[in-house]
Amino acid sequence: MTNTAAPSSTVLTRRALITGAAGLALAGCTSGTARRPVPAAPAVGSRTVIDPYYRAMYAAMPQEKFPVPAVDLRKIDPVYFRQVVNYPTRERAGTLIVDTPNRFLYLVMENGQALRYGVGIGRAGFSWGGRARIAYKRAWPTWTPPAEMIAREPDLEKYRNGMEPGLENPLGARALYIFEGGRDTLYRVHGTLEEWSIGKAVSSGCVRLLNQDVIDLASRVPNDTPIIVKQGPGVA
Repeated sequence: MTNTAAPSSTVLTRRALITGAAGLALAGCTSGTARRPVPAAPAVGSRTVIDPYYRAMYAAMPQEKFPVPAVDLRKIDPVYFRQVVNYPTRERAGTLIVDTPNRFLYLVMENGQALRYGVGIGRAGFSWGGRARIAYKRAWPTWTPPAEMIAREPDLEKYRNGMEPGLENPLGARALYIFEGGRDTLYRVHGTLEEWSIGKAVSSGCVRLLNQDVIDLASRVPNDTPIIVKQGPGVA
């Protein structure tokens, strides 16, 4: 993928949501975006039945450098499944908005809509908010814990020079690096295998998405994409 931004009128269709970048490239530029109804959570004690549409969306990805397993969707509230939603905003199409309190990340579309992803937020994710940009992206990135983290957790010393990419790497399949001006904020939007953490405040990390979702997101946004991290209602 090049760093050239896609036209803001790109339509995210039902097929594009499943197939990611390939589907996006084939989608026409029309205003009639197909929207899937928000899935309802099953009643407590009932047998969980997952829509095949979402099973396909979160299926295994054996083509990846490190094959990604299918997501166990029974461990996630369906409201956090990737979906197109109504989202009126004055921000331009292509902007990313992280709604920290509600555990959502929005990719703003035209016509008052957005592609919404469920996220987990770690301690670090609550300590910064504002306007910044995605300076660059990495597929299967190396993770290097900060010195202060190593001081708190000496077992991480072996990763001082970086942890090799892989399924167990805390950054997952993709990482989007958030810069404020020319300064690295040290906050990341990244992948995770821990599906149970989506929609929750977890012990560590920044903004985490399911690996299938972060792969999809990284395929849709170019470098220098604006990102807004909100720590409260109407506060950026």
